[in-house]
Amino acid sequence: MNWIAKKISVGQITLYVILILASLSMILPFLHVISVSVSSRISVEAEKVLLWPVDFTWDSYKYVFSKKDLMRSFGVNTFITVVGTLNSMFFTVLLAYSLAKREFLIRKQVMLLVLFTMIFHAPIVPYFLTVKAMGLMNSVWALIIPLTINAFNLILVRVFFMQIPKELEEAATIDGCNDLSVLFRVFLPVSKPVLATVGLFYAVAFWNIFYHALLFIYDKRLEPLQVKIRNYFATPEAMMMDNFLTVNYNIQTLQMATVMVATLPILILYPFLQKYFIHGAMLGSVKE
Repeated sequence: MNWIAKKISVGQITLYVILILASLSMILPFLHVISVSVSSRISVEAEKVLLWPVDFTWDSYKYVFSKKDLMRSFGVNTFITVVGTLNSMFFTVLLAYSLAKREFLIRKQVMLLVLFTMIFHAPIVPYFLTVKAMGLMNSVWALIIPLTINAFNLILVRVFFMQIPKELEEAATIDGCNDLSVLFRVFLPVSKPVLATVGLFYAVAFWNIFYHALLFIYDKRLEPLQVKIRNYFATPEAMMMDNFLTVNYNIQTLQMATVMVATLPILILYPFLQKYFIHGAMLGSVKE
């Protein structure tokens, strides 16, 4: 027994060490980005900054927020994320609800089509031509409408809906609710965990949108934030177009500050949704 306990203990310690190392591999680079973004130009150029700011200053952030093109991209990102997430959640919930109902006779065939899209992605050229034929080129809607439903998110919501006790739906039907009433009055109120999870997945995907913007957007005024950041890293001189490089500014500190500005909204949003990241919300909903 002691040998078994010792073996389990060693296995647990090994697991903890691996998890700690994996966490550090993600946390340390992030701390470095934060530290560089709030350190002085001289300290960064002297390579004194590692994981802690040196000569703390907000100058880089003041400069970043003063750039009109970057703030315009921030606004584009906000619009895409809010409208895109609401649009995707609405249609994902409707389709998942239909596919979760046994009365929907062709639900298996539709699910096969959904799974097919997960395995085989649309070729780029036909995809591009389809979006162009729809008149969405060089429009923010080209970054929203083609991404309305994600197959993986749809499956998550459908599986959760299928776990909701049938008795809840039957009770609502007896009280005179139609299908839409059952969805909005019964299913959605008890589906906060999966809705919060899928909503966060959609929000992160829209906020980090990059590939579609490269394909469909050629007006610089409509470039989302991630494309703008990519341009800043590819051509650092673009960051200094509005102002001259002064003693307070350094390309690297400005780049790190821009990365933080693009990261903070999602970091701020996550804690408010974390409490919903649980499973089994339906336990005890119906008394046998």
